[in-house]
Amino acid sequence: MKTGKVKFFNESKGFGFIIDDESGTDYFVHASGLIDQVREDDEVVFELKEGRKGLNAVDVKLA
Repeated sequence: MKTGKVKFFNESKGFGFIIDDESGTDYFVHASGLIDQVREDDEVVFELKEGRKGLNAVDVKLA
């Protein structure tokens, strides 16, 4: 599991971005990849999965 912080999440559109603590890379996250509800600045743990446009955060839950 990777750790990170929610940079941005738009509930009405159902997507956002998570910043990886280790690399500082932004990863796209879709509402379908969430286990817990998240908000901006939440600390989270997540897995990465190849999506259509690169790696996406999946199995996202609050740390």
